[in-house]
Amino acid sequence: MQQKKRILLLATGGTIASRKSDNGLKPQITPEELIEYIPQVKEICDVEAVQLLNLDSTNMEPSHWKLMVHAIWEHYDDFDGFVIAHGTDTMAYTAAALSYMVQNTKKPIVITGAQKPIDLEITDAKSNLIDSFLYAADDRSQGVQIVFDGKVIAGTRAKKVRSKSYNAFSSIDYPSLAVIQDMNIMRYIPMLPYEEEVRFYEKLDENVFLMKLIPGIRPKVLKSIFENYDCIIFDFPSLTIVPDAQTLFPVVDGIILLSALGETRKSQIKEAKFRVKPYHDKYYGMIVNKIPLDMYRSNAKDYDYYFINQDGEQKLNGSPAHKKYMEETERRTK
Repeated sequence: MQQKKRILLLATGGTIASRKSDNGLKPQITPEELIEYIPQVKEICDVEAVQLLNLDSTNMEPSHWKLMVHAIWEHYDDFDGFVIAHGTDTMAYTAAALSYMVQNTKKPIVITGAQKPIDLEITDAKSNLIDSFLYAADDRSQGVQIVFDGKVIAGTRAKKVRSKSYNAFSSIDYPSLAVIQDMNIMRYIPMLPYEEEVRFYEKLDENVFLMKLIPGIRPKVLKSIFENYDCIIFDFPSLTIVPDAQTLFPVVDGIILLSALGETRKSQIKEAKFRVKPYHDKYYGMIVNKIPLDMYRSNAKDYDYYFINQDGEQKLNGSPAHKKYMEETERRTK
């Protein structure tokens, strides 16, 4: 008989662990109580629990991501997988952050939550938790994923798109990795084994601002942002709609990066470079989506975003352009 996997539950609060109070829902249910609501989990795996945080996920910050990484690192050798109970509002941010902060993990890190508290008669919390433990205890699982409403979504691809429906999360520009129905995991995309050892990162540069392009954006807005941040990543739906850099970028003194979702052609990259580079000497390149649909790796640096500079296409982590960007950031923060 195969020995049961050991899974660690990290509780952080959120709706799943909330009860009604005079001020609305408030996280009050302990992780041990969460497990008591799903007694059938004993047939899947052996579970231990830690109350890491107890907050509304709208209050989640990068410092909390560091706590999660530290807890996983501290217990990594003692458990076969991890389940994080989390609020839904910032769950996708946490999943993306952990995808970069814990790389090459052969042990699954599953993030889940619920639209309704687990102590209600009608709730999605129990099924989401059971699915998460089932996935975390499966031999083929690895990396960082969200498990929610029967879907398994890559940590860097999840987005909350519905506030009331149980089907709260979608996988953006990439298919769901698997679905879970009737205690069965049906995988759409096979996991490729990692070639490197697991790596943990507990440092984050919080002086980076993400700005979405809106029509009529005023250059003076950028000046005020750079009073508090060292870098702005411009998020464009497509590099074909990069605005006139001659009027937008020269007014700022900071590091400029461009980001584009969806498939990006080389002609679009060349055109965007032409528009931006002559007008801003702190422009270092672009982060563009280049993920192929015939493979999947949970390791974000291996597949998800590439750094495009004047020398051509390079991986974001460790590329010459990225090193130059990091050196400039360090210089500015001294």
